[in-house]
Amino acid sequence: MFPNTHFSKAKKYWYKGKFYDWSEGIFHPMIHALHYGTCTFEGIRAYPTVNGAAIFRLKEHIDRFWHSAEVVKMTVPYSKEDIMEACKLTVRENELDSAYIRPLLFYSYGNLGLVPKFCPVELLVGAWEWGAYLGEKADQGVEACIVPNRRIHISQLDLSAKLGGVYVQSTINGIEARERGYDEAIFLNLEGRIAEGPGENIFVIKDEVFHTNNRSESILEGITRTSLLEIAANLGYKTKVAPILKEDLFNADEAFFCGTAAEITPIAKVADFSDNPKDGSVYTIGDGRPGQITTRIATVFREVVRGQHPEYHKWLTYVKD
Repeated sequence: MFPNTHFSKAKKYWYKGKFYDWSEGIFHPMIHALHYGTCTFEGIRAYPTVNGAAIFRLKEHIDRFWHSAEVVKMTVPYSKEDIMEACKLTVRENELDSAYIRPLLFYSYGNLGLVPKFCPVELLVGAWEWGAYLGEKADQGVEACIVPNRRIHISQLDLSAKLGGVYVQSTINGIEARERGYDEAIFLNLEGRIAEGPGENIFVIKDEVFHTNNRSESILEGITRTSLLEIAANLGYKTKVAPILKEDLFNADEAFFCGTAAEITPIAKVADFSDNPKDGSVYTIGDGRPGQITTRIATVFREVVRGQHPEYHKWLTYVKD
């Protein structure tokens, strides 16, 4: 039996066209993905609206999901439309108005050679209610640290894909940040510039300009990131997509993490352990509290995903047709 203690309101998951009780385990311990991380996934959110639960940018998430499957050499046994429908069905089946949705494609049971010659590709979709990814401190601003380890480089792997095995680096360094007493990690890339968090993109704001980086900096260009660039521009702010130096972050007026799980999380302080792993310098971002612009963009984003801005209805897929 598997309790849903850390998966609030999760009742059932979708697997190979059927729903199973959340507590029911049906996988063989020798599935390929369990041993080698040969899987791809998406994190997607649904939000309550006046017309019921709506999934934010479902099409864009599934387009990336499909791309990631191609990168890991999968032949997907479903169409994009099938996968989108499975996501909607899973939210409905769990009777959720607010949901985090996790579709997963993985090489299943067949053989355990590194090349999964005899392993079918299978699809699973789960959904549950998930609050603030970085905890209750998120609204007040989190404290982050630049970890000594550098982000995996774009020359080594296509980082536009969300591949399960890649995230072991995120897990290790996310744990290390917490062992050091910080709420989240920040990676530098091999060039020594700011890359991203373990599962989040980073924005810095200076003189009311929204500044983030792109895939050349060894990041996953997140869907929340892309959405915020458009929303900020529509609000009249200047936006800038360019490399972020450490000094850009330390001297920013405001800074925040963004991502599907993290949504918009202000960064209050940053410690730098990249040059001195034992005794990092600590920098306060702005006045150490969520800035006015970050607060505004977070408010507008919350309204957008809840269907309160008609110009962004194109980004919403309603769970009930």
